[in-house]
Order: sequence, then C-alpha cells, then structure tokens
Amino acid sequence: MERAGLADLDAFAAVARLGSFRKAAKERGVSPSALSHCVRRLEDRLGVRLLNRTTRSLAPTEAGERLLDRLGPALSSIEGALSEIDGFRDRPFGRLRLSVPRSAAAFALAPLVARFTRLYPEVDLEVEADDEMVDVVAAGFDAGVRIGETIALDMISLPLGPPLRLVIVGAPSLLAGAPPVSDPADLRRFPTIAFRFPGGVYRWELEKAGRRVTVDPTGPLCVNDHTLLLEAASAGAGLACVLRPRAADWLADGRLLPVLEDWCPAFPGLRLYYPSRRMTAALRAFIETLRLGATHSPPNTGATWDGGDEE
Repeated sequence: MERAGLADLDAFAAVARLGSFRKAAKERGVSPSALSHCVRRLEDRLGVRLLNRTTRSLAPTEAGERLLDRLGPALSSIEGALSEIDGFRDRPFGRLRLSVPRSAAAFALAPLVARFTRLYPEVDLEVEADDEMVDVVAAGFDAGVRIGETIALDMISLPLGPPLRLVIVGAPSLLAGAPPVSDPADLRRFPTIAFRFPGGVYRWELEKAGRRVTVDPTGPLCVNDHTLLLEAASAGAGLACVLRPRAADWLADGRLLPVLEDWCPAFPGLRLYYPSRRMTAALRAFIETLRLGATHSPPNTGATWDGGDEE
C-alpha cells in the first residue's frame, strides 16, 4: 500500500473535525474541490471509506473516527513543532487570521492593525468582523477578540484596551424641550432604537449605587448595524444605547447628546484570546505590538489603562 501523505491526512482531519468541505476549505485557504480530491486520494490509498457523504450531511465512518482519534494529537504535535521553528526566523511571515466583533472592530482594532501591518509587512493579516460567537479553533482563526466574560476558560487572553462604558444617546431635536432624563423610568417618554445581535435584541443594562435596571427597547425601530443605529438616533428616530467609543464622533460634534451617564458604569473591556497551541510567530508579533501600543496610545474610551495582565 502506498503511504498516505501528510497533506491528505491533514485535509481529512480538517473536514472530519468541521463536518464540512466548505468550512475546512475556508480554514485552509483552498477550494473545497481541492480538499475533496485529497480525501478521495487518501481513501483510495488506504482502501477504506473514511467519510459518509450525503447532500445534507458529512460524518466520519467508524474507520474514519478511529483514524481521526489517532491523528488529532499527532497533527497538534507537528503544528507545535513547526510553531517553535517559526520562532527562530528573523521576521514573522505567513497568514494571521483574527475574529473580532463588528461592534468594536473599528475603534478597538483599527489603530493596532495599522501599526502591525507597518511593522510586519511580510504577514498577511486577515480580520473577519462578525458579532456571532465564533469557535476560533474550529473556524481556523489564530486568535479572537471578545468581551472577557464571553471567552472560554481554556483560552489564554490579555486586555485589548481599557474598561468600556455604554452611553445612551439622543438627537438634540428629540431631547429639546423635554424634562431632564434623571432616572431609567424617564426613558419611557421617548422612542427607543433596538439593536439586534445574532443572539437576540440587546437589553440595556444600567446600574447606579447598587441599583440595577434592565431596559427593553420598545422600538418602533430595530437595526443590526451600529452606523445605522447612530445615524437613525442623530436623525431623531429615538434614543440608542451603544458603546461610548462607537458614538465618540457623534458626541464630539453635537449630533448626539448623552443621557443617564451616571447610570452607565464602566465594565471590563475587550480581550484578545487564543489557544496556546496556535501561538505562531505572527501571533507573537501581534501580541507584542499590542503590548507596546498599550504603553503609548491606548484607545480613547475615557478610561485609564495600564496594559493589564495575561490570563
């Protein structure tokens, strides 16, 4: 029997793990047909079917399951060995894939990305912005960015910026002539713009002096894009609740005014997270760029930041 190639084994493992040629191809940066050819070639060499394929599903056969169980640790060990070798290179190179929330990509990541690409032009940096909760390992990302409390405990993480703060904003035309907004109950006098994340409509979480209040925005408008949310609010469609850095430009030029600022306390901010086995030279360089930037130009959120610690 002809010995199976490492590339074919890796292709099979990726397809079996993700349950999809399309997802595995996206992770590997190749076409689904190329992976299909690798798996078919591996099956021909071994003389056994490894995957059961239908038009609706894909799953390993019993033989495929056994091979996958043995391949997983071996491929991880090879990947770790190659990552160690990368550390001996003078300059990081290759591809670095990051998954970031769309709601925070512009204000939290753009300055860091610009600095990194200037320092390491040999690295192909790919940033995918999506508010869905993404399994960075399964989806083939090297690292992700999320609010700390949403990150799996088996990940390594470090702060991407200072604590964040929400702000409730409205257009001057909407607030003009209305009594001051001093309590969450006063929000009932105004239309509110709801924001829909993939997991549902965001409920405004307010707190002051130990008192916590949750506000359900009642509409009549609901959007899933932050720029549209702010533009609609500045046009007088209703009050909106957003991360304060997202609204910084609108607040600075007076298109929007804040209300209930004392009900919007700071909370732990964004963190960069990654599985330890995916620590490539490019990711190490990105982390170092983040740490250096933290001591010189933290994001403008109105909070102080000393760079934080890795967890």
